[in-house]
Amino acid sequence: MPTASSADRPSALVTAAALASIGAGAIHATAAGAHSEHRAAVVAFALTAVFQIGWGAVVLVRPSRSVALVGVAGNLAALGGWVLAKTNGIGFVTGLDVQEGPEFADTLAAALAVVAVVGALVVLLPGLSARLSGRQPALVGLATVAALALTVPGMVAAGSHSHAGGHEHGGDAAGHEHEHGTAGEESAAGHEHAGHEATAVAPTPYDPTKPIDLGGVEGVTPEQQAAAENLVAITLWRLPQWSDPKVAEAAGFHSIGDGLTGYEHLIQWDWINDADILDPERPESLVYRVDRDGTRTLEAAMYMLPQGNTLDTVPELGGKLTQWHIHDNLCFSPGEAPKVRGLTEAGGGCPAGLVKFDPVPMIHVWIVPHECGPFAALEGVGAGQIREGEARLCDHAHGA
Repeated sequence: MPTASSADRPSALVTAAALASIGAGAIHATAAGAHSEHRAAVVAFALTAVFQIGWGAVVLVRPSRSVALVGVAGNLAALGGWVLAKTNGIGFVTGLDVQEGPEFADTLAAALAVVAVVGALVVLLPGLSARLSGRQPALVGLATVAALALTVPGMVAAGSHSHAGGHEHGGDAAGHEHEHGTAGEESAAGHEHAGHEATAVAPTPYDPTKPIDLGGVEGVTPEQQAAAENLVAITLWRLPQWSDPKVAEAAGFHSIGDGLTGYEHLIQWDWINDADILDPERPESLVYRVDRDGTRTLEAAMYMLPQGNTLDTVPELGGKLTQWHIHDNLCFSPGEAPKVRGLTEAGGGCPAGLVKFDPVPMIHVWIVPHECGPFAALEGVGAGQIREGEARLCDHAHGA
């Protein structure tokens, strides 16, 4: 009976490459399930998984140059997608359009793709195979075992992937079901608030990387707490799409020129009077921290109500946990991209050439820890004016 020649049998390095590609594909297949709410992401992960698993199986049976070339191209494409997702986000793939830092599962899948590329190069470059042949038995065997051993924990990690610092897509670790719709449209009845009792509990400092818990404030009802937590959750999840100021500016946001204060507000003036409120997909204003070198880091949304609203007509949201404010003393330059140019005069008007806009209620939601909690206003001029008779809110119970 004829036997396969050595040229027809995969080398140990090619075998390791095939298993690595199959392992990376298995992780991507699991990731597709974890991103089930984003069809585009599911399709991207599923196609990558089909290619990597399929190529791994084919190269084990037929380790030819053409198959190897396809493997190099496909796995390099997967690597390129990983690098793009981790550095800028993939804008045309919903669910991968927001930049996220490397995590164990995706980094492992990328590393396995590298192994697959190296193994495929062995087929394309016979000289490389000859130089490595003496080292194959031990090193390649170890690499193969490592690839197989890491694939399972990689799949587990991919299956538990979460966004916004650990908040699961369906709910957080404390059992809160955070509905990811427009926060202004959510009702407390739609928020499964298991475990919240009327009795006082010790407050937990606000940490965006942990499950949201705004309990422990006397006088705040479970419904008010649920509404406040929902707004924080949806903001944490979706606001980072505006992390790059250039992306925000391309969407029509304009700076009001207050960066010298240490915080810079970018406002989308066309969104103030639309029907979307408390929506991180269409936030009226973004707040960036400005470092000494000019670097801008997104830290909060400043949601603004449409013109015609006052501090007496703001929606019920969070009870004592939240506080709305207005800016009734700012003078702006005229034009399509107004900038703050000073404060009003004694009579409440602005100097000639400047304009004062009708003040609208607004509220901050921070996606970073803040000493006065997730709804804190800025200090000084940035704090604005609050309802007469109220004290300035500083939520020490949930302050960082």
